[in-house]
Amino acid sequence: MLAEADALAAVVDDIAARFPPRAGVLPRTAAPSPPVAPDYTEAVEEEQMLLATATANPADIESVRWLLPDDLTLPLHAGLWQCLTALARRREPVDPVTVLWEAQQRGLLDDGSEPGEVLHLLAEPTGSVEHWSERALQRSLLATADRTGRRIEAYAGDTANTPFQLVVGARRSLADIGAVRTRWQHATGTVPTPQPRPAPTTRAGPPTTTAAYTGRAARATR
Repeated sequence: MLAEADALAAVVDDIAARFPPRAGVLPRTAAPSPPVAPDYTEAVEEEQMLLATATANPADIESVRWLLPDDLTLPLHAGLWQCLTALARRREPVDPVTVLWEAQQRGLLDDGSEPGEVLHLLAEPTGSVEHWSERALQRSLLATADRTGRRIEAYAGDTANTPFQLVVGARRSLADIGAVRTRWQHATGTVPTPQPRPAPTTRAGPPTTTAAYTGRAARATR
């Protein structure tokens, strides 16, 4: 999927060379909905294990600073991750009770979540913080790539969009992938060899003939 994103970026660059984008021109196409509602069952279970394991091993949180709350699928999980990182940053004690207290102070349970359920969620650690963090970030990267592809496809399919709008919208969408991808590379220590992009196609101008050049030179000396 990431290779396809790179190929798409090359196509966008080629279009940009043909139709340089103008500032302030954005497509108005609505973001498309996924064709099939995603199944978050596995993601939710793994995020719960991440939160519980981080609660039991708060010293490991610092090593996964590349994981952001937005990488998690549920708002409650994202909020609890913020609580954990905040407690670790302040070097305060971290256990299920202190995380629950921090969550209550932030209003995370105002949506109806029960304190007992949160305590239970945080009390069953397994595996390592790094492992579950990488899993969450990988899902976030793939989900971002999928959303970006569908968004650019919608831009291209909207006949109301000009080439300028397509280029600007596509580049903004591709930047989202780039941001998550950079964090993924940092997390896994893998920096792929950059693939050379084909030179953009330029518009051909009228041929310059010897006769035309001679004529211009003669006029210039008059």
